[in-house]
Amino acid sequence: MSNPAVTELSNGVLMPRLGLGVWKVTEEEQLIQAVHAAIEAGYRSIDTATIYGNEAAVGEAIRTSGINRDELFITTKVWNSDQGYESTLAAFEASLDKLGVESLDLYLIHWPVKGKYKDTWRALEKLYADGRVRAIGVSNFHEHHLVDLLKDATVVPMVNQVELHPRLSQVSLRKFCRDNGIQIEAWSPLMQGGELLNLPLLQEIGASHGKTAAQSVLRWQIQHGIVTIPKSVTPSRIQENAQLFDFELTSAEMEAIDALNENRRVGADPDNFNF
Repeated sequence: MSNPAVTELSNGVLMPRLGLGVWKVTEEEQLIQAVHAAIEAGYRSIDTATIYGNEAAVGEAIRTSGINRDELFITTKVWNSDQGYESTLAAFEASLDKLGVESLDLYLIHWPVKGKYKDTWRALEKLYADGRVRAIGVSNFHEHHLVDLLKDATVVPMVNQVELHPRLSQVSLRKFCRDNGIQIEAWSPLMQGGELLNLPLLQEIGASHGKTAAQSVLRWQIQHGIVTIPKSVTPSRIQENAQLFDFELTSAEMEAIDALNENRRVGADPDNFNF
C-alpha cells in the first residue's frame, strides 16, 4: 500500500508531502528547537535556503536530532546573487559545508533571475548527474519561465515551489506542472498573519472534523497533491500542523476552499522582484 505521507517525484525519489519551513528563523537555539520538535512530531522534510542565513543552524539541528541523515529530506536554494553556472556550483558547495552534509535531497533555483536562470539550471543538471543531489527544481517560476527553461533543459525540474494558499490557488500553474511531471510545493501555505485562519468558513470546516482552520487548509493542499511546508517555531503548532493524515475533506469542502481564490499574493511577484 502506498504511503499517503509521501509523493513520488518524476525520477522516483520519494518526497514527504509535509515539511518544516524555516524562513525568517535566524535565532539559532530557537531554530534547533523547532527542527527537533518537528522531527519528534514525525516531520522528515526541512526546507531552508542560502538567503535565510540559517543553514548552519539547520545542520546542527540535524546532527543533534537523534535520527539518521538518510531518514531526512533536506532542501536548500541558490540565491539570486549566486546565480550563473560556476557561481551556482560554488554556492552549492558552500551550502553543503554549512549544513554539514555530503549531499542534498533537493536543490532549487530560488527566483527566476532573468538572463541567469538557464546557466544556473545547467549547474543544477551537473550536480544531479554527478549524484550530489537526489532531485533538482525551481522556486517562484511562472508557467512562462518554465516554458523558457524547458526549451534548453535536459532534465525537467522535479519541483516548483511557489506561493500557494486559498487566496492564491495557482490553478493554471498547477495544471501545467502536473502535465509536465513537476511537483508543486507551497510556500506560505497559510498566507501570513491571521487573515486566512480567521475566516469562519475555514474554522467551520476544521471544526466539523475536530480540526483547526490551519489543518483544514493544509489538508486541502494535501488532497490537491500539493507538497506543503508550513513555518512555525512553536512546538504545539508544529505538532498540530502534522496531524493531516487522519481525516479527509469532502468534495464540497474542497470546492468551498477552492472558491476563496482571489489570485492575491502576500509575497513578491516572480515577474517583478528586485532582490
